[in-house]
Amino acid sequence: MKLVVRVKLLPTLVQAAALEATLHACNQAATWAAGVAFEENARRPLELRKHTYAEIRVRWQLGAQAAQHAIKKSCDAYTTLKANLRNGRYGRPGSRRHTRASGKPVVFRPEAAQPYDDRMLSWQHEQQTVSIWSTAGRLKSVAFTGQAEQLEVLAAHRKGESDLVCQGGKWFLIATCEIPEGVLNTQPVGFLGVDLGIVNIAVTSDGERHCGRRVNRKREQDRKLRSKLQKKQTKSAKRRAKKHAGKEARRAKDINHKISKRIVAEAERTGRGIALETLTGIRERARLRKPQRTTLHSWPFAQLGSFIVYKAKRAGVPVVYVDPAYTSQECSKCHHTERGNRPAQAVFSCRVCGFVEHADCNASHNIAHRGWYVWVCGAQSTAPELTLIA
Repeated sequence: MKLVVRVKLLPTLVQAAALEATLHACNQAATWAAGVAFEENARRPLELRKHTYAEIRVRWQLGAQAAQHAIKKSCDAYTTLKANLRNGRYGRPGSRRHTRASGKPVVFRPEAAQPYDDRMLSWQHEQQTVSIWSTAGRLKSVAFTGQAEQLEVLAAHRKGESDLVCQGGKWFLIATCEIPEGVLNTQPVGFLGVDLGIVNIAVTSDGERHCGRRVNRKREQDRKLRSKLQKKQTKSAKRRAKKHAGKEARRAKDINHKISKRIVAEAERTGRGIALETLTGIRERARLRKPQRTTLHSWPFAQLGSFIVYKAKRAGVPVVYVDPAYTSQECSKCHHTERGNRPAQAVFSCRVCGFVEHADCNASHNIAHRGWYVWVCGAQSTAPELTLIA
């Protein structure tokens, strides 16, 4: 199982200047290579290398490995763009957004991430330093720091490339680690259903509700501040909005980590698996009022799901995905399904058997039942290949 650990670099002023010049040179070379790939229709590394490798080495004074990575980064960007176009990320073919995305070459930001392999980057874990290539030569004894748990994982399981990134003037290395999975519990005694929603971010079939009105009030304050800053259109407002957006993302990520940790720990303690909703196409399926749409789409539910899956894999907890259709209208006791079973947003009252419960708890029971059926049929989940843990 692949995980990603992010550690913070502590370069001196001279080292930071060299790293900044390196990122700018690599991304300029990648942007130029992407333009050549667009003009020559050369979207594969070997083909594009014939057109660009020698020029990149001379014009930007990049080393052999850095030039190779710049070319591959351009090709990977076009592969990602093609997948996004195919999946409808930029609208339908022929639309203005689709045409604008597909009708121009890829451009990289000056401080976009640059991959480093073991020839360009070496780690000294005991000294907590790295030796890293730059356009100004090899930078030795560049200090890094991180949480103790992260550094232990990095030292024991790092494998493959690492990415150098600059965010807000701070330098980070994002390293890929190959983590052994836990022994899978092949005989769970049941499944813990998890219902994702608007008022409560997650509700389990044990009746535990995660993050209710307090978090939603804070999210509403964030939306109002974001809207206010967007209307001003001044440089200071844009700068503040960007800073605040990063703060929102970090807060949401921290909450998702805490929720996923508690859910997986409870499933592991009780010997159960975890049943999650399949969220694919939720924006097309959901018919909500505008305020509800904003609340639903502003929370990273996919991130929460990926956190649950990778933590469950490390703990050996089985995870299955179920179809969420009508889980909020189906009675978890007699399984009668009717829209009238939901007289209010938070209330479920079955019109046949009279069963009454909180609507989200009832939906989580249905998800748990469906999870058991999916498990019996042998349809286990697959975890994302890459998950950020730092």
